[in-house]
Amino acid sequence: MLAELLDGGQAFRWQRGADGMLTGGWAGHHARLRIASENGELQFSAPAATEPRALGAALQAYLAGPPADEDALPWRSDPHLAACMAAFPGLRILRQPFGETLLGFVCSATKQIVQIKRMLELLALRHGQSAPGGWRRLPDWRELAEIPEKDLRACGLGFRARHVAGIARRLAAEPGWLAATEHAPYAEAKARLMELPGVGEKVADCVLLFGAGRLEAFPVDTWIVKAMARRYGLADWRPAQVAHFGRMHFGAQAGLAQQFIFAFERATAGEKRRGGL
Repeated sequence: MLAELLDGGQAFRWQRGADGMLTGGWAGHHARLRIASENGELQFSAPAATEPRALGAALQAYLAGPPADEDALPWRSDPHLAACMAAFPGLRILRQPFGETLLGFVCSATKQIVQIKRMLELLALRHGQSAPGGWRRLPDWRELAEIPEKDLRACGLGFRARHVAGIARRLAAEPGWLAATEHAPYAEAKARLMELPGVGEKVADCVLLFGAGRLEAFPVDTWIVKAMARRYGLADWRPAQVAHFGRMHFGAQAGLAQQFIFAFERATAGEKRRGGL
């Protein structure tokens, strides 16, 4: 479950090693994690220059995410959702830094997870500051505003470099904009995000769900479009219609339901490719 949580499309700065450890970080934090197989307890190691207790508290907040209530989901009347939840017990939403989440999902357009990770890795290596343990954090939006677009493109961003540069200029001109958006009501925050270049409904909902803990957000990507068509009879529905259905059907915890369905669809597709289904 830890691998699905950190490496399943919510965050893009974690790598799975051959030793079973997940290595990565967020903001200025860096850690190596795994679940102890004998008791399910989370084990983590901190860089030498990091105070383990402080990292442990930050890690707990990051992994715990926003308050969620699985029992509030309509699994009793929705057998498919019940199956998804049974397949991924305990799945939750990370609580990531809002600005980092915005950067990651602006870079996600038309790219797979491994490609998004590579873009962000190059941005961090070439333009991010050092953190304990040799980790390099992502440049923040103030720093991104100082990076020429050609240098962003050199990190593999392609057309996304134009969007990142445009957002960075906007945020540099309005220093309080990001914080105001993070704490605005859901509909207002989504509308504000969609004013930014490269931010459509899906990206805005991802940023609000994974970066601001707005569980009413229901991001609709190709996995969800296919799942909702196949499992809920929504064939030929536009993404905005699917998102509205998701919010109405799953309620205030719609984003949590989305993650269960998303994880289940990806796992099922993987089993089919391996010949298991």
